[in-house]
Amino acid sequence: MSARSPLSSPPTSPLARVLVRLRTTSPYAVDAAVAGLVLFAVSLQWLFPDEGDDPLSWRGWLLGAATAVPLVWRRAAPFATACAVSVATPVQALYHAPPPDLMYGGFVVLYTLAALARPWQRRVMLAGWLVGVAATISHKEDAEPFEYAFQLLSIVCAYALGSLARTQRAYTAELEDRARRLERERTADTARATAQERARIARDMHDILAHAVSLMVVQAEAGPVVVRSDPARAEAAFDAIATTGRDAMTQLRRILGVLKQEERESGPWRLPQPGLAALPGLVRRVGESTGLAVELRVTGDPRPLPPDTEVAAYRIVQEALTNTVKHAYASCATVGLDWAEDEVTLTVTDDGRGPAAPGGAGEGGHGLIGIRERAAACGGGAVTGAGPDGGFRVLVRLPVAAGRRAALG
Repeated sequence: MSARSPLSSPPTSPLARVLVRLRTTSPYAVDAAVAGLVLFAVSLQWLFPDEGDDPLSWRGWLLGAATAVPLVWRRAAPFATACAVSVATPVQALYHAPPPDLMYGGFVVLYTLAALARPWQRRVMLAGWLVGVAATISHKEDAEPFEYAFQLLSIVCAYALGSLARTQRAYTAELEDRARRLERERTADTARATAQERARIARDMHDILAHAVSLMVVQAEAGPVVVRSDPARAEAAFDAIATTGRDAMTQLRRILGVLKQEERESGPWRLPQPGLAALPGLVRRVGESTGLAVELRVTGDPRPLPPDTEVAAYRIVQEALTNTVKHAYASCATVGLDWAEDEVTLTVTDDGRGPAAPGGAGEGGHGLIGIRERAAACGGGAVTGAGPDGGFRVLVRLPVAAGRRAALG
């Protein structure tokens, strides 16, 4: 089940919902509303003329409107809009009919430039406004010192708010980009894990079916030969076929139970996968079912292995014996486990035809490829080819360090 990303969760507070609605609204509609608010603010002196004694004229109102109307294009052309407002504002202040109470348009364009414009545009416009406001106030009659501080501080605050908005937008964009990258990586990891699991299940099914079918074929071919001359031996052959088939069905149920993600806690499909402890039983079944003389030799001090390595070792021996039964025409085989300090070496040798014979055990196929893949997946390696005394040999080295650390821990 996929979790919803925090960046995609819907806002809960009313203010957050309003901000999201504003972001999704047409930029021109929002900017036109901002321009209308600024125009309303600069028109207050005409709406309430009795509140002050400043002179009023229609030219003064047009100059005030000139500081508001260009804001409609403040995001489409921020620098051009700032230039237009930067010209109209000092002209209105010098015309003085009426003088502007506050530079509403100037605050908006400075905020917009700090948030959207290029670095050189931001720096030029901020410096121009600081110098221009100071020069304009100096031409005003009876200018108080606090007016310099108030107007200059207002300009710096508007610019700082725009810079904060730019930083926040960049931070949000970085978070969203990181979330998208993480989602892509998670999807890729899931796909890789799925492919690896499918390959593992395919190897398991191949090993189980190939081993079981090979043993059943050997018994099925031997049964009719002795059914009249040695009924007891024929009956044993058919019993071996049944036993091998039941064992294969049990192991297939385990795999299919994983595929179907069964919720039941009991049943043969929930039994653990076979490991090295099951090798004596495997060797015995192969010998009894095929008449092949199979010997298991263990040297060194056995130690616990990780579960995946245990299963891989069992399947490798199983597949090697299957190849011996199917292709080698051997009379005996030896399975060797040599425990060293950092690795265990699995060796399966036989006295059969060897890799040089047509159809021999060394010919390419899914079995030998699966052996190499299993060994590589556990951090080991596999070598297949002619044995030192003829026949065919499978030699696999698997690391045991992880298993030893797990046992010590």
